[in-house]
Amino acid sequence: MIKVIGIDPGLADTGIGIVQGRGLTVNSYAYGSISTAKTEIMACRLESIYNRIRQVLDEETPDLMVVEDVFSLEKFPKSGIVLGKVCGVILLAGTQSGVELAEVPVRQAKQILTGNGNASKAQLERAVRHTLGMAAPIRPFHASDALGLALIGLFRHHAR
Repeated sequence: MIKVIGIDPGLADTGIGIVQGRGLTVNSYAYGSISTAKTEIMACRLESIYNRIRQVLDEETPDLMVVEDVFSLEKFPKSGIVLGKVCGVILLAGTQSGVELAEVPVRQAKQILTGNGNASKAQLERAVRHTLGMAAPIRPFHASDALGLALIGLFRHHAR
């Protein structure tokens, strides 16, 4: 049995998904998100994300943490820089907790879970929901993205 935590980084909302299972079988899962207020300064928002991720890692003691890799859109380069800062504190939290880390590019995650590297968030959410056998939509989308990353970690661990 392995426990995998998936993290979908974001300054306003960071998704967290946790799956536990063996091979291609998921025995349990949980998800949620960390939200920060736009009224707070950047450093305080990053500290909140770091502290909450550390708390989850300490409580859940996962075997593997899968984080969505940083990407940047040409039209919004500042967003890529901000995302890089968020990923930095998440990777720091993971390293300090001693969990094995992996980063997965978003297009690769979409390709693995939906068969389409350009899938929409709604398509990815439906694929994750179907894999987990859930009836109700997973919200927010950051949480379904994080669950998808955790599923990839579980399935890849099986393939080792």
